[in-house]
Amino acid sequence: MDTTEEVTAFLDSVAPERRHREAAQLDRMFRQVTGWRPRLWRSGILGYGSYDYTYASGRSGTHLATGFSPRKAKLSVYIMPGYTDFGHILADLGKHSIGKSCLYINKLEDVDMDVLGRLVRAGLDDLATRWPVHPT
Repeated sequence: MDTTEEVTAFLDSVAPERRHREAAQLDRMFRQVTGWRPRLWRSGILGYGSYDYTYASGRSGTHLATGFSPRKAKLSVYIMPGYTDFGHILADLGKHSIGKSCLYINKLEDVDMDVLGRLVRAGLDDLATRWPVHPT
């Protein structure tokens, strides 16, 4: 199965119906903001772009640049690498919670999609100051 088929099959499998619609809406927004097609990463994450990293410890790898996962409990939005305080954007987003490099949303109707798009773009721009970002 190629990447396009994997992504389509994944999106088609998202349940319940509300989460399925939200996943499709997020996919459209991420494609518009990034200009990239998604790639399916482990644990049911759709990633847009990637970056290669090497830490001072010597540990290295490749990770998605940004993306989301339509989890049953909450939508998880990944804004890598999570080092910058985007409080000025988050203040306008709507109902959400945050982790180190992850934003949690109960349902998309709780947030402003334009603000979410700005946040994704800001996260990518910030990431690109640390590591080269590659399109998917």
